[in-house]
Amino acid sequence: MKLKRLILAGGGHAHVEVLRAFGAKPVSEVDVTLVTPETDAAYSGMLPGLVAGHYSWREAHIDLTALVRYAGARIKSTRIVGINPGERQVLCADRRVLDYDVLSLDIGSTPPLDDVEGASQHGVGVKPVESFLEVWDALCAEARERALRVAVVGGGAGGVELCLAMRHRLRQESGVAAQTDFTLVTQGTAIVPEHPVSVRHRLERALARNGVGLLAGLRVVRVEADGLTLDGGARVPADCVVWATGAAAPEWLARSGLALDERGFVLVDEMLRSTSHPDVFAAGDVATMHEHPRPKSGVFAVRQGPPLAENLRLALTGDPLKRFRPQRRALSLISTGRRHAVAAWGGVSFQGWWVWRWKNSIDRKFMARYVVGTK
Repeated sequence: MKLKRLILAGGGHAHVEVLRAFGAKPVSEVDVTLVTPETDAAYSGMLPGLVAGHYSWREAHIDLTALVRYAGARIKSTRIVGINPGERQVLCADRRVLDYDVLSLDIGSTPPLDDVEGASQHGVGVKPVESFLEVWDALCAEARERALRVAVVGGGAGGVELCLAMRHRLRQESGVAAQTDFTLVTQGTAIVPEHPVSVRHRLERALARNGVGLLAGLRVVRVEADGLTLDGGARVPADCVVWATGAAAPEWLARSGLALDERGFVLVDEMLRSTSHPDVFAAGDVATMHEHPRPKSGVFAVRQGPPLAENLRLALTGDPLKRFRPQRRALSLISTGRRHAVAAWGGVSFQGWWVWRWKNSIDRKFMARYVVGTK
């Protein structure tokens, strides 16, 4: 029997579940290769807690090398720069060309820095996470020496949560942090437009309580070494600009030949399979379910892991695939810097220290699934 080749492109939340599932129940006559530039995967649910100082680096990362070994797979430490679906080939940054029978994409997204003049030169995107964490560590060290001005661009839950986490950490670690200025800038007329008004009000109070300035309804038109310029000409001085807006698709997808949505993400069906190429699957931020579009959020990527693992297994064995219908809404748990969080479910919201403990318990249980040997 010919050995089938499965390539997992990216170490995202869905693919770590694929590796765990294949390790718990191996598929015979299948060669599995994970292609990723990182040997550890940051868990998005714990990133604000890591930034705030509540978690160590190790606690917030999944060891991909150990997980790959557990799955009996291989790892290629490079990134994908293109695919040739006609020839079933993956093109890598190190110039290697890898052949596949089945390909799965879980390569995430990046903030759209190229949309604003100077943003890619003078701003730091939240993704790739490891690049952001390097800048953040340097910023923490600098804050011990002098007061800083920090601007966070993006008024979604991720931007608000990250801003509050950064503020909390600098207050804890630096004697001058109380003088450090934080400003949150959003093009929208209000923060967290994806959530109920009650959530917005809770988070607005958290920003005010932490001394974070809020500029809403203003678009950033230029980023320079010393700050931001907004439409209308207003200036926001900043020593560091963190970009936490929306999600942009990897640019090489536009040349891939795969069916894409209007924003450049891979269109997939209810089996998480490309609508144009049945031997290509996609999950997480890089994918858009054609019939069931959902927000680009880690919680939805996590839920896609088990059905993706099952359908990859079925595709490799030649069996019929199974349909997956994502939940219409998801529980949102948004931390506010301290060990405190806001929860939202539908139109209901609540907050407290106990919400943070609840979130912490959920996140730690998720991470425990990916300790080698856990089934």
